[in-house]
Amino acid sequence: MASSPAILPISNPQTVESQAPVATPAFRAFINNITENVRSGLSTRRPWSELVDRSAFSKPDSITDAAGRIRKNYTYFRINYLTIIAAVLGFSLLTNPFSLITLLGLLAAWLFLYLFRPSDPPLVILGRTFSERETLGLLIVSSIVVIFLTSVGSVLISALLLGTAVVAAHGAFRTPEDLFLDEQEPGASTGFLSFLSGAATNAAGPVVAAAARV
Repeated sequence: MASSPAILPISNPQTVESQAPVATPAFRAFINNITENVRSGLSTRRPWSELVDRSAFSKPDSITDAAGRIRKNYTYFRINYLTIIAAVLGFSLLTNPFSLITLLGLLAAWLFLYLFRPSDPPLVILGRTFSERETLGLLIVSSIVVIFLTSVGSVLISALLLGTAVVAAHGAFRTPEDLFLDEQEPGASTGFLSFLSGAATNAAGPVVAAAARV
């Protein structure tokens, strides 16, 4: 009796394509645009020695005079003033590690779970699949809780108020008569936020794409 030929098992390995959880090129472009625009904005700041020139300080004659000085000094020292506010904000966060870590975690969640995350495959946490709308809703609720129901909000508000007070005090007592305000370019009125808006515009592509998925 002839034996039947042996049947060899045939394995069909499934090819699993791993997809990066983050759109790396878009994220890298976003970081590069932020870096370039911040560097470009800081290059237009005024000399710090001019900002702290003791001979240029005097008491304002009235509240109106103080307000006019603040307006003129802000126009001239705009980058320096916002750098000071950013430094106060950064120092406040560094002295409050919990607020810093919480804020960085919230920012990372927005970047990696929504803004720069591919639409496919969907987000899965603890075995549950979340749609784009659910992910966006969770991030919004988390942001509200972190900013308004923890110490993060008080740290941010306190730092911004302190930085603004320092800038306002300097602007009120710094005599602006020696400043060459006519050197300002016509488009300079947008100020320090102009280069941030450039970065935001460059990042709008991934954000719009993410919003279109909802």
